[in-house]
Amino acid sequence: MPHPGILIVGASQAGAQVATSLRERGSTAPVTLVGAEPHLPYQRPPLSKAFLADKATEDSLLLRSAEYYRSNDIDVVTDEWVADVVLDRDGSGTAVTRSGRTFDFGRLALTTGGTPRRLSIPGADLDGVLYLRDLDDAVRLRGALKAARNVVVVGGGFIGLEAAAVARASGKEVVVVEALDRLLARAVAPVMSDFCLAAHQRRGSRILLERGVISFEGKGTSVTSVALSDGTSVPADLVLVGIGLVPRTEIAERIGLRCEAGIVIDAYGRTSNPDVVAAGDCTDLDAGDGRLVRIESVANAIAQARAAAATLAGSPTPLGAVPWFWSDQADVKLQIAGLSAGHDSVVVRGEPASESFSVLYFREGEVVAVNAVNAPRDYMLVKRILDTGGSLPMDRAGDVDTPLKDLVVRVA
Repeated sequence: MPHPGILIVGASQAGAQVATSLRERGSTAPVTLVGAEPHLPYQRPPLSKAFLADKATEDSLLLRSAEYYRSNDIDVVTDEWVADVVLDRDGSGTAVTRSGRTFDFGRLALTTGGTPRRLSIPGADLDGVLYLRDLDDAVRLRGALKAARNVVVVGGGFIGLEAAAVARASGKEVVVVEALDRLLARAVAPVMSDFCLAAHQRRGSRILLERGVISFEGKGTSVTSVALSDGTSVPADLVLVGIGLVPRTEIAERIGLRCEAGIVIDAYGRTSNPDVVAAGDCTDLDAGDGRLVRIESVANAIAQARAAAATLAGSPTPLGAVPWFWSDQADVKLQIAGLSAGHDSVVVRGEPASESFSVLYFREGEVVAVNAVNAPRDYMLVKRILDTGGSLPMDRAGDVDTPLKDLVVRVA
């Protein structure tokens, strides 16, 4: 890469991975990683799990030490928000932060992540109404949780259910409010939604489906209850809103890149301007068949970042990893591999009430994804099939008396 090197906007998991992958590929180009937070790049998944439960420290979340970045000639700039980018025709340009700092670059990578989707309703600015995205959010939430008695979680997605499980395990009264008719509706089959509902109810949480939130009520400046669309209300001295993520595409739009929900990239991490790459939660992957695929997970961020780094290093390598994800909800570990979108059949292997089972997704007779609850062998086997090729006979996959590995069918 020609001077002045590579600028990575966003000190996220994806941003850190782009930087480290460049060095692993032997690139000697100057690398600058600029992040808006005051912290070195860190892991986000534990924020709603181990960190919230006080079982992880801030230092334990760091992806790499400051010494690693120094010794690998990666300049990490924290607490600087990139507000504008001017891009030249050859892919080089200049970035300017809110504080007025400028960074010249030869190539640009965008790993800007996203921001929590917010509720614009009466009482949304009351103390005790919180969101969870970054480390500072998690510190505030953890402190508030210790003092809370009644916790309301708005949104029955992964973040909300993980936080609800932590709150309930710490003895809080927990209510989860979900506007749709089932939990995790956008991610899993109804049988898995039903399991999650029952599992949380068994542990003492109340789950209210098909209820919208009308307002947050308060006394003084603090929240005291949540008013629902059915005319009822629930007490709350802490509210966590987890209703999705909005990708940060402002810089991409400013320099004319194609954006839908996120920045559109191909399998090589290239944006609509092939001189600019992007990776992580800010992106939509063009699957090449007219579909745009959005996956918000660490595994996806790492895989896209590696592909983007390969492109920057001059040795383009397409995404090859099968998407995977996990969610810890109390002692329930849900592991997901593959993409279930477009499936036409579902096979349940095991008994959901036992809290050790798996759901296999098929499309035209071929296995395309797995959701495994406390069933790591099923998860690993299906992930291996998706990685290396093969399938399972749909009519026998639910037979728990036959080891799943004995059912694998190799395909050309």
